[in-house]
Parts: sequence; C-alpha cells; structure tokens
Amino acid sequence: MKPAYDQLATKYADSASVGIFDVDCTKEQDLCGKHEVRGYPTIKYYKDGDKAGESYNGGRTYDALDSWVKETLERACDVNSPEGCTDKERAYITKMQGKKEKVPTELERLKGMQGASMTADKAAWLSQRVHILSGLKEEL
Repeated sequence: MKPAYDQLATKYADSASVGIFDVDCTKEQDLCGKHEVRGYPTIKYYKDGDKAGESYNGGRTYDALDSWVKETLERACDVNSPEGCTDKERAYITKMQGKKEKVPTELERLKGMQGASMTADKAAWLSQRVHILSGLKEEL
C-alpha cells in the first residue's frame, strides 16, 4: 500500500484542495493517539474543516484511492473561474492579481516550503496558494 499512497501524494502535491500526509505513528505517538489511530496502516481524512477526521475504509490500490479522492475530497479552485474557490482563496487571488510581478518569486518561495514540518491546516493552505499562484503564473 505504501507505494500507492506515495504515488497519490505525488499526484496531489500541488492540489488546492487535497493534502496527502504520511505520519509515522512510532515517532508521532501523541499525534496518532489524539486522532485515534489504533492500527497500521490507518488512513484518516479531514473534510471541510473537520478537526476530528474520519477513517477511510475503501480500497488500498492507487486507482481506488485516486478515484475516492476525486469523488470525495478534490475541489477545484480555478483563478479564471473562482466560483469553486473558498472566500479565503478568492481574497488571495485578488490580492496576488494586484501584485503580478511578485507571483513567480512568491511561487518559488512557497514551493520551497513544501514538505517542511507544519500543521495539516498550514500545509493545506500552502498547497492552495501554490495552486493559485501556478494558475496566475500561466496568465503572465
């Protein structure tokens, strides 16, 4: 299952709405205990600001995981059609459209932060901003 999960994480690395994270519960016992991880491997998902999370019980192949993510978690935020974006994403799009000259530098800075240790919320917002800036950079 680990190769399929890693492939999924790579696919969604720049996603605006999906963050795939791998936690080693032998090292992060407090975090895993807080989220009621009892067996390994366990897949939990957090949707629409849910802090408690739900257990994923579907298929463990790449195709099964990818299909489930597309149907259940992925939400499109397109800078050219922002109706699928959250208020926070729309505000960031507006802000960065006014600073187009800074988009390439900010995009590189944020990409450099990906993979660093941070909370899931911060990692998700980082991915959302990378996705938005990538869309704005295409317009330049």
